[in-house]
Amino acid sequence: MSKLTLKEIPLEGKRVFVRVDFNVPLSPEGEVLDDSKILASLSTLRYLSEAGARVVVATHLGRPRGQVVEELRLDPVVERLSRLMGMSVKKADGVIGKKVEKAVAELRPGEIIFLENIRFAAGEEKNDPQFAAALARLADVFVNDAFGTAHREHASNCGIARYLPAVAGLLMETEIQYLSRSRDNPPRPLVAVLGGRKVADKIGVIRFFLEQADALLLGGGMANTFLQARGLELGNSFFEEGKTEDARRLMEEAEKKAAAIYLPRDLVITRELRPNAECKIVLPGEIPPGWHAVDLGPETVAEFSEVIRGARMVLWNGPLGAYEVPPFDRGTEMIARAIVDSGAESIIGGGDIVAALEKLGLAERMIHLSTGGGAVLNFWEGKELPGIAALMDRSGAESK
Repeated sequence: MSKLTLKEIPLEGKRVFVRVDFNVPLSPEGEVLDDSKILASLSTLRYLSEAGARVVVATHLGRPRGQVVEELRLDPVVERLSRLMGMSVKKADGVIGKKVEKAVAELRPGEIIFLENIRFAAGEEKNDPQFAAALARLADVFVNDAFGTAHREHASNCGIARYLPAVAGLLMETEIQYLSRSRDNPPRPLVAVLGGRKVADKIGVIRFFLEQADALLLGGGMANTFLQARGLELGNSFFEEGKTEDARRLMEEAEKKAAAIYLPRDLVITRELRPNAECKIVLPGEIPPGWHAVDLGPETVAEFSEVIRGARMVLWNGPLGAYEVPPFDRGTEMIARAIVDSGAESIIGGGDIVAALEKLGLAERMIHLSTGGGAVLNFWEGKELPGIAALMDRSGAESK
């Protein structure tokens, strides 16, 4: 997947519209709690500023659904970006319109202005052509650095590309490189680790890995649905009632494929999900009423670790237990350490698993942590991501 990048086009003096994904968590007081997404696009913004571009930045924050929500204004995000950039970043009062166009026109080379929350505008999520054209009037070039929203067909990540030359930012370039390799040309043995709560989000990905991977290790709440499909007693454990038939079919399909599906051999269970609550280890099918599974058991950790030990690449999406509540983060931690110790190329598929690894202090030991959650799943499944499809191919750059 060869997309043109910002390093391959002239930038000095150009107005550059940059879509980033700074959808960061805020405290009740409006403080940024985690700036990792901001840090991920810092190199793109610095490169543009140092190249003498006049930089217009857009992101969403939360789900205002086309309405102005005071708690979702971007002032704390712009303040944190200014601190990280070591320069004053301006902020527009709106998203489009004469006042915004005037503020952009007054930018000097190297300066950065942030638009207000792009999802305050109803035309954003509708990919409204008129709204996209209004955004395009703010710039000469479009740079997409928001891999986390690349699976969304929105105005600020693909609609605008109908009116401007569109290239990848440095973060987007890195994401495409690593994820393309993991999907299209992975070193083998290839092991996929899938967790989280829902099977529904990952059915297509599981089918893809049944064809492409050597082993699939399933944990977290989604594994319960597979155990339920085997007729095992799960007590009060979460599982998706409407997806047990899908799980059963996937296990039948796995019997005809090269990839093997591994499910938990034992589970950590508790009656209440709180720190250091009473817990015990049982076999699947032996969970009593009132108890629920919250983590992988030691036998499962040992088996999964042995499979990982022989891998050359490991792809991981979704935590394997209730990582937010110690000690039920133990299974996720031990599998993470097994991946690090294996020496395998580790690609972490965004979302909650990145948060889990950061909480455990193991994030920096992985080879690549994607900034996308749903975008990664769609990419691995082979779906076209509108935010990437809209970018110029190197082969077609001259005709754009």
